[in-house]
Amino acid sequence: MRPPVSRHRPSSEGPTGPRPRVYQADLTPPWKKQRPAPEVQAEPGLVVEEPGTGFCGAVIRCEAGTVTLEDRFGKHRVFPLEPRGFLLEGRPVTLVRPTSSAPVRPTRTASGSVAVPGARARVARAGRIYVEGRHDAELVEKVWGDDLRVEGVVVEYLEGVDDLPSIVAEFAPGPDARLGVLVDHLVPGTKEWRIARSVTSEHALVVGHPYIDVWEAVKPSAVGIPAWPRVPHGQDWKTGVCRALGWPSDNTGAVWQAILKRVGSYRDLEPELLGRVEELIDFVTAPGAA
Repeated sequence: MRPPVSRHRPSSEGPTGPRPRVYQADLTPPWKKQRPAPEVQAEPGLVVEEPGTGFCGAVIRCEAGTVTLEDRFGKHRVFPLEPRGFLLEGRPVTLVRPTSSAPVRPTRTASGSVAVPGARARVARAGRIYVEGRHDAELVEKVWGDDLRVEGVVVEYLEGVDDLPSIVAEFAPGPDARLGVLVDHLVPGTKEWRIARSVTSEHALVVGHPYIDVWEAVKPSAVGIPAWPRVPHGQDWKTGVCRALGWPSDNTGAVWQAILKRVGSYRDLEPELLGRVEELIDFVTAPGAA
């Protein structure tokens, strides 16, 4: 004969009283949980964005618990290394300290733009950028050369701006062949300013910096001098600078090459030049330009 079947549920009491219920610490439904962001080593030069502030910059230093970013204007910000704390190409990532064997990969060009690894030079556009003098062209090439090749922009130099209106007319700028011109010493009331104002084509843009010569657009600190000397009016500026600084004045071309070697990136140039060159590149490469 079978024993009677009990229809009572097992008691929840233990030997010493009621048994406690056990709950999981995280009650978030699985479909609401965020997926872990990939870990990325904070290598020098890596460009990321901090979403809370919108600050975008390149890693220049990573220490225990923090990372220091520098934006293209040279401003530094320190942020904590937190999970999902940064955006890399628009996607959340967790930055971690790099290992000693991690390769350093450059992600910025000399102009501060994001580098395009393995990018080939684009076929040259019909548009051009003209600069006033060989030294100007060499400086633009050194700092913006990578950007210009990717965009297919050719830089040519002028022997002065006296004939600028006829040069622009001969170029015949149009929607598919825009022309940008960079002029030295473009200050209201000067000869250069009056010549620039005579260029009226909507497909040509003439901008300039306030310096008598492009040498002066290089920060004195990059050259190792306290300031660029003042040269009396009527004296050749380059010659006067060399004499004032004790540099050889009989070969200003060699002096310029020595100055150019001290320029490593946009950080070594004055903002008045940086902004104007960026403006010309944007103008020549605007949508619709060939």
